[in-house]
Amino acid sequence: MSTRVIINGAKGRMGQALISCIHADNSYSLAGGLDAGDDLSSLLPQCDAVIDFTDASATVLVAEACSKAGKPLVIGTTGHSDQDRAHILSVSKIIPIVFAPNFSVGVNTLFWLTRKAAEILGPDFDLEVVEMHHRLKKDSPSGTARRLAEILTEVRGLDYAKDVLHGREGLVGQRTNPEIGMHAIRGGDVVGDHTVIYANVGERVELTHKASSRDTFAKGALRASAWVLDKKPGLYDMEDVLGLR
Repeated sequence: MSTRVIINGAKGRMGQALISCIHADNSYSLAGGLDAGDDLSSLLPQCDAVIDFTDASATVLVAEACSKAGKPLVIGTTGHSDQDRAHILSVSKIIPIVFAPNFSVGVNTLFWLTRKAAEILGPDFDLEVVEMHHRLKKDSPSGTARRLAEILTEVRGLDYAKDVLHGREGLVGQRTNPEIGMHAIRGGDVVGDHTVIYANVGERVELTHKASSRDTFAKGALRASAWVLDKKPGLYDMEDVLGLR
């Protein structure tokens, strides 16, 4: 029996990739495709799960609608405020939510490797994150790059708000030991490139993931929509879906 999925943000790049992947895989069926202004509530009884790839300002409303209908939610939208994140967390006490900055299997492997490399290499290595996306991306840094930096701060016992430095300009002085550099590049039609740099005197380690098709994210989100169906209320991410915890 196929998983019936509603795509919120159906006209966007990811929405179109999701619909294409649904049509190519009989494990899933499209219960509805919506965009801004459409009535999600009326379609919810017809679905098993909702996948949201829209705008950060809309996610809270989608989460509220899903909680009232008792439907699991997969969130791929990025750029949320701390307040939005807190609201999503509160809704996850009612329904299961998979909330991930990136649904690629490769990127979530990168998350795992980033943590392990930081633990093994230790505090002597300087840490930098570099990401590149297409010219139309609205938020910066990307949700994936933010998560990479969050992983690094967790390993080092640092504070994201205080210790992550977004770009450098002017006479900023020499690099401090705790800082993590974050650099966002925008241009062309780049789907998503992410690199974590570990630099020490005499050697450097770089972990890189490059996406060339949105289908990799779409297939991961669909996998998450099927995985979450029998889960208890809670906030999950793609590492949970892949069993990388």
